[in-house]
Amino acid sequence: MSNKISALALLVALALSGCAAHQSGTAKPVAAAPVADASQTPAAAVQQRELADGLYEMALSPAAGALYVASAQSFTVQGGVVYKLDPATLKTLGQTHTDLKNFGVAMDPQGNTLFITNTLDGGVSALDTATGKITGRLMFGERNEKDFPTGAREIIWHNGLLYVGAVADPGVIWVVDAKTLKLKARIKNAGKWVTGLLYSEQTQRIYAANGSGEILTINPRNNRIEARWKPLGDKEALLLNLAEDPKTGRLFVTDNSKAKTTLVLDIRSGRVLKQLEIGDSLAVKFNPARNELYITQRESGKLAILDADTYAVKRQLNLTPNPNSLLLSADGQTLYVTVKQAFNKDHTTKGPDSIVRVPLNQ
Repeated sequence: MSNKISALALLVALALSGCAAHQSGTAKPVAAAPVADASQTPAAAVQQRELADGLYEMALSPAAGALYVASAQSFTVQGGVVYKLDPATLKTLGQTHTDLKNFGVAMDPQGNTLFITNTLDGGVSALDTATGKITGRLMFGERNEKDFPTGAREIIWHNGLLYVGAVADPGVIWVVDAKTLKLKARIKNAGKWVTGLLYSEQTQRIYAANGSGEILTINPRNNRIEARWKPLGDKEALLLNLAEDPKTGRLFVTDNSKAKTTLVLDIRSGRVLKQLEIGDSLAVKFNPARNELYITQRESGKLAILDADTYAVKRQLNLTPNPNSLLLSADGQTLYVTVKQAFNKDHTTKGPDSIVRVPLNQ
């Protein structure tokens, strides 16, 4: 138990937040969070549902017609759950109980396999969306100076490979064959704590954010780090999540812990184009269909919707207490948000986390 609480403390420091206390028995619909004014998304259009403890990342599968949500549950129970929800109603279609706790997720392009990081145990699992069963797993084996497993945090799928960032100092990015779950390579010297990962079709490069305040550009053809950018220079920064506007070549980077900002970078040179002073910033998504930027503000309890050209805040939704992860539908008309509860001193929380569905075209 102490090993997992120590790992949890590290995850909290990375603004992942942690596992909640008790699994809720029956999920129930709750009222949508209020909005600030009439120009914002109508509250009646927003669906919010209390679901379970320890909710983290989400993925959509067109093949299964479902929204998948990773849950780490709490430290009072063994393992975690992957929830399968109706993406329109948020009703539960199924659930997979797992022996390990679940955090980050990535879906293959066909929507047949969901890949899940088991952060506290240092592994990655594969879930068949047709059967709801775990079909494979890889444990990476690295351990930190306290002999705990090196945490596997963020994960992306690219060209039949999985790239998995390690919460370690120095950090590493594991490269895994998505079909066989065999380790293909390790990208070493990746800075302190690899947090965000993104592949750009525009530049054909992988970008990694880390706790050293760096953005790494990686060539996936040879898995070499080609550049290391420090957009805030010597200023202390813990860069977290990434999003891209491929049309304009902008890379958006959040910092929720140190600088508390969102950076806009030139994706080819790393030059800072703009620093958005909207406050604490955690998850970030760019929507080309609506030319909007979405940012969760965990400490402020808000979801900010920005005009991607002017960076003006168009709307805000109050999603208290702690909005966390974001997922955008393929057509760019629906946004999903996980909302986490605050922590008590004993690592428990005040209730189950929620899933929120925000229609963007109303």
